[in-house]
Amino acid sequence: MRKLQKIFYCNAALLLIALLLAGCTGSKNEESKQSSDTDSAVQSEQIHNKTENSNKIGKDQSEPTTASEESAMDESSETSSEEVKNEEKGKEDNVLAAYSSEKIEYARVWLQLGSNQEIDELNVRHISAGKPINPNDNTSASYPEDVIQLAGSRLVDGSVTYHGNGDGTIHVYNVPLRWDSADDLDQGVMQEVTENIIKNAKKVYVDPGDNEKIKQLIDIMMIH
Repeated sequence: MRKLQKIFYCNAALLLIALLLAGCTGSKNEESKQSSDTDSAVQSEQIHNKTENSNKIGKDQSEPTTASEESAMDESSETSSEEVKNEEKGKEDNVLAAYSSEKIEYARVWLQLGSNQEIDELNVRHISAGKPINPNDNTSASYPEDVIQLAGSRLVDGSVTYHGNGDGTIHVYNVPLRWDSADDLDQGVMQEVTENIIKNAKKVYVDPGDNEKIKQLIDIMMIH
């Protein structure tokens, strides 16, 4: 009887040990499975994040510029271009900064109206109002206003006779640089000719012209 009880207790102990071992093994397998699942989830999340970042970068690179952005870029470009133009204009203005407005005017008038631009010198003469248009004829009509006469050093260079109006315009008188002899003219002819010169004076707007060319003319200017 005791022998049977010992056998029974031994078998029960073995069965309990087997159950404990089976429980430990199952727990380890469950932990291993959970750890594996966790690692897989982390790896999947990392892959997902990388994919999203890649898609975002691709979208940013390929996304077209909006109208407002293009407008801002155009305005920035225009502003930069305008600044360059203003800077260049400032440099051009500095070329004439050392010269008087009168000299600049003389050069501009000749640059626009002078028949010959390849001159050795630019002569400037002031003629007061009341002076005869033809100084060699006492029947000549007189200038109604002060005028400036511009001429080269040679007769072939021509001349420009004008009055500055002070508003960017001038009155141009078609006066020859040298008059032919009036000895053979009938009485009163010279007076009629010179009066027609006054009547036919033209109002002309003077262009600003090229500053470098204006400077070159000022440098060869002779004021009498």
